[in-house]
Amino acid sequence: MKKQLITGLGLLLLILALVACQSTEEIQSSSAVEQKIEDTDREHDHSESDENNNEAPEEVTIEGIADHYHTGDALELTAVLKEGTEGDHWHWYSRESSSEEWEIVSGQETANFTGEATSDGTEIKAVLFGDDHEPAVQSAPVKVVIDDHHGHDEETKQIYNGYFEDSQVKERELSDWDGDWQSVYPYLVSGDLDEVFAHKAEEGDMTEEEYKEYYTEGYITDVDRVLIEDGTVTFFEGDEEYSGEYASGGYEILTYERGNRGVRFIFELTSGSEQAPQYIQFSDHNIYPVDSHHFHLYWGDDREELLKEVTHWPTYYPADLNADGLVRDMLAH
Repeated sequence: MKKQLITGLGLLLLILALVACQSTEEIQSSSAVEQKIEDTDREHDHSESDENNNEAPEEVTIEGIADHYHTGDALELTAVLKEGTEGDHWHWYSRESSSEEWEIVSGQETANFTGEATSDGTEIKAVLFGDDHEPAVQSAPVKVVIDDHHGHDEETKQIYNGYFEDSQVKERELSDWDGDWQSVYPYLVSGDLDEVFAHKAEEGDMTEEEYKEYYTEGYITDVDRVLIEDGTVTFFEGDEEYSGEYASGGYEILTYERGNRGVRFIFELTSGSEQAPQYIQFSDHNIYPVDSHHFHLYWGDDREELLKEVTHWPTYYPADLNADGLVRDMLAH
């Protein structure tokens, strides 16, 4: 009798324990669901609040936006408050264009934003909220510009790599290279391009040091800036500058040792400074009219001798591109 009583009591305690455990799990599960709903409601409230209050002062700047991205590049932005403003309750918003509504970006709740460049023209802004869940300050929108330069289709890739038919080559105007351009040589000297050479060594047939030596010979130049506008080319060499007006001199198709080919678009001096070279020749991997995004430039007074030059090719990128932008662009090719 006593044994049966003990067994019954043990069974009762086990049942009570199981009931208690189940109740705890239900409470925890319920709490998790409630928290998720609360978080979703909060995001909805922020989104709705921000939409209804566009008067929040723009006292936030966004750092890290690049001149342009390539499809799939990482976005790494930072919201920076102006001096004297405090807070850490952030939300980020995006929209496909200025005609679209702002949408909250889920999971981005700090001053740092991470994402991926997927759509050209996407606008992003950061909003700091107060304790009352109202926007306190915000940033002006920044735009994600995607420029894949040479495209992704197979034909365009082949042309970029130097494989094309003569019939595909078309005359180009000097305006294809209009802009303010900087030499990349100073960035090589400073070490900013070492990452590029390391990347090439991982995939190529030379060491990092050999690649750097090869590009040093190619990039070296005293002309650190070139300005091209309205048919005039201005060369900046230290504190000195000189200009010339140039007209089209046609193009030449060159075949390289590797078997691929390139096109030199040639322009001849018509008037200008005595220091201005008689000929300038552009090579930018394009073979028909299109705005250039970077180029190799050859200059001198002998057209035919310039065409033989294949080891020294001063290279120029847009002047407003910083070291990070240069590296990003080079790694994409």
